Amino acid sequence: MREYVESFVAEDEILAAARERGQELGASPIGPGGGAALRFLAGALAARAVVEVGTGAGTSGLWLLRGMAPDGVLTSIDVEPEHQRAARQAFAEAGFPPSRYRLIMGQALDVLPRLTDGGYDLVFVDAAKLEYPRYLQAGARLLRPGGVIAFDNALWGGKVADPAVRDPRTAALREVATLVRADETLIPLMLPLGDGLLLALRMPDMETYRAS
Repeated sequence: MREYVESFVAEDEILAAARERGQELGASPIGPGGGAALRFLAGALAARAVVEVGTGAGTSGLWLLRGMAPDGVLTSIDVEPEHQRAARQAFAEAGFPPSRYRLIMGQALDVLPRLTDGGYDLVFVDAAKLEYPRYLQAGARLLRPGGVIAFDNALWGGKVADPAVRDPRTAALREVATLVRADETLIPLMLPLGDGLLLALRMPDMETYRAS
């Protein structure tokens, strides 16, 4: 079943090449199932402004760009220059002009506070697992009402669901899932795609809806 789900939307040659470069660089690109979900989300949101924490080698960025609106801009943050060079290559191979993305080199927790509150449709996180709870705090404020924040590796090879596993990374992943469920301004969802994709939708502003 897992194999069927992961191969339901297949990677093309450009995505496969980006994945290979990512693996050579020591990154762990999102799988086809999770990538297809990102493209779906970006399309469903008609996303024009997306933030990605963890550029990797461009695999997730390709999925996101392919789902975003034609004039949408992806902002991707990473501390590794090699990863961003690989992502730039992948985007160029896919035909995306530089105007469709901006690559910011730096620590995400330093960069995210400089971005516009409520200015983004989608935030995707695939970076240092120990920082996931802090990424939630920093990333959720960037979402417009109805926007979504997504975390890859949310199941962490099944460790998150096993209370006996208490290493720091697993504990951080477990914590971010707990925080998402406890936040009354967010609607949570766990998708068992790849290594787990945790989603949280920022509650729409019902007063705005009523006024319209």
